[in-house]
Amino acid sequence: MSGKGFGNDDARHGAGGGLGDEWGARAARSRALAVLRVRGRALGAAILPAAVAVVLYAGGVTGHFTGAGWAAARWAVTVLALVVLLAGAAVALVVARARPAVTPTVELTEAAAPDLHRLVRELAERLDVPAPSAIALTPDCDSWLEDRSHPAHARSGAVARRTPGAPVLVIGSPFLWWMRVAELRAVLAPVVAGTGPAADPDIAAARRFVRGLDAAVAVPAEPGLGPLRRLGARGVGRVARVLLRACGPHAAEMERGVAVAGSERAQAVDHGARIVAQEQVGLAYAGWDRLLTRVALPAWRMGRWPSGLDAGVVSALTELSRRDRLAEGFSSRLGERPACDLLEEPGAVDEAASLLAARLFHGGPAEAGPDWAPVDWSRYPEEVVDRKWRADATRLHEVLDRLGPDAPRTPEEPEGPTLARLLDHLTTGDAPGAAAGDGERREAVPSRPAAPSRAAGAAPGRTAVAHRAATASVRDTVSAHDSASARDFEDDDHLPVVPAELLAAEAAGRPVDPAAVGSRTGDGTRNPAADALAAALGARVAREEARGAGAASGPGFTGPDGPWPLCPPAPPRTGRDLLADHVTALVCCAAVDTTGAEPGLDWLDGPALLVGGERAADLGPRVLALVEDGDPGPLRAWLDRTGVRPEKPVRLM
Repeated sequence: MSGKGFGNDDARHGAGGGLGDEWGARAARSRALAVLRVRGRALGAAILPAAVAVVLYAGGVTGHFTGAGWAAARWAVTVLALVVLLAGAAVALVVARARPAVTPTVELTEAAAPDLHRLVRELAERLDVPAPSAIALTPDCDSWLEDRSHPAHARSGAVARRTPGAPVLVIGSPFLWWMRVAELRAVLAPVVAGTGPAADPDIAAARRFVRGLDAAVAVPAEPGLGPLRRLGARGVGRVARVLLRACGPHAAEMERGVAVAGSERAQAVDHGARIVAQEQVGLAYAGWDRLLTRVALPAWRMGRWPSGLDAGVVSALTELSRRDRLAEGFSSRLGERPACDLLEEPGAVDEAASLLAARLFHGGPAEAGPDWAPVDWSRYPEEVVDRKWRADATRLHEVLDRLGPDAPRTPEEPEGPTLARLLDHLTTGDAPGAAAGDGERREAVPSRPAAPSRAAGAAPGRTAVAHRAATASVRDTVSAHDSASARDFEDDDHLPVVPAELLAAEAAGRPVDPAAVGSRTGDGTRNPAADALAAALGARVAREEARGAGAASGPGFTGPDGPWPLCPPAPPRTGRDLLADHVTALVCCAAVDTTGAEPGLDWLDGPALLVGGERAADLGPRVLALVEDGDPGPLRAWLDRTGVRPEKPVRLM
């Protein structure tokens, strides 16, 4: 059993690496040999018919196997051997030539990060392992070693490698901006220590075999294959799956042994700093996830991609520490040298990693353009927040126009979209604060005639009409999507189902009492108007996203290994969530237009409304009271306090 790549003999026998290192290395080698035995058994099964044919022919030549029966057996076994050998050769050729997937990364040459390369080389020398062949960054909070020794990877334009046989060190880009240099060294120590097992011939051969099988399984799904080649690829894929199931447990235990060996070997490197660094890994992950879902995602949807996501992680985590009263400890820590100082041009690297994150998580184009432009954090409120609010307000009023006409407008009321129109539409007659809220503003706001009571029997059932329009929109959208999208629309957690009471009343032509019809949200609230508006908004947004996906060049990130599936950072929004977001956007637009409030950026919550320089944190619950309960009282009180005039027209996009 070979032991190359694990340092000197003393370390292999426990003097330098410890008992844990020796145990991990031996466990990894034994599991690697188990994987290679699976490969050997497959090879033996492929040549077994040929060996039997050779024995039969040898028996015929020596006179032991004579007669017509033995001759027929020789021919049958010969044909079987040829078929099996050809099939085995085809499988071996596909496994050997199939290109394993490579993680999309931003390559860091030694000229772009000389100090970082020097730190990694010194760390490898301290661990007595080979240095990684190259360094790359990924927009994720993780670090690992990736083998890119396949010839196809070299032809795809990968960065020049110092050591052709060594793996590439992939580092999560948020680590470089959030961690200090000592912390980064402590985090990378067990990862770099894994280059020792990677250089072992047995482990390297086992990994190549498993990666080849994994790549062969994906060959039938490659585009451009003809019917005959695709049929053969499916057969090869079935064989590869059988072999993967046979060697999968051994491969998993092998990687676990490699991880144990690397961890034990790295114990001697900055052990105290590793404990602190592991805490920072969790914080970086939390800040990165929050930044993507709350800050970056709205910008991506508006055709803008923040060019400094990694720098934004520092701002987000600093804000988090301030809110959690940990600012004193974090401020002293931030006074140390950050790991991004190891780069020659941190801004350019951050921009490249930010664009890669947008492509991976949102499927944006590879190059900037008029509809896909970078945005600096200083321009984020103007180019993202304000445009997002205006777009949502425009969509909301267009959906309101489609749901049905409002009450007649009085001559005193201005033309154009207003917040008062939405308040009247969502207010239920039995809301606790409806009467009080209306009375509070009766003197300051020109009153509009009350809409005919839908419970009095005189109105033609506007709620039913709204639900009918929303249902038609949903059905049109479902028919244009696949079955998965259809299941999403049919699910109560995404879009509310039209209540049976409304359908029966509509068919009979009689008015409907809103208080008698509960929403299908399951939380006991009753606001049919909000249900209808949420359903129509959900259908409208789904159609827009479908058109955007159809206009895109591909299903997501397209690299040298083909298209990658999108990795959405946030779950789909429900109909009520969409409605609450759109109502909030309209309120913010009214506040900006009538009171001089400003759009702002909250590093933890994304777009924010700044009233008097302070974030309006109490707006969300008041909007939910209107959407969920049909109660405009809390929101009207907030509008009165801040000076927002809901009867004034709102500027839309």
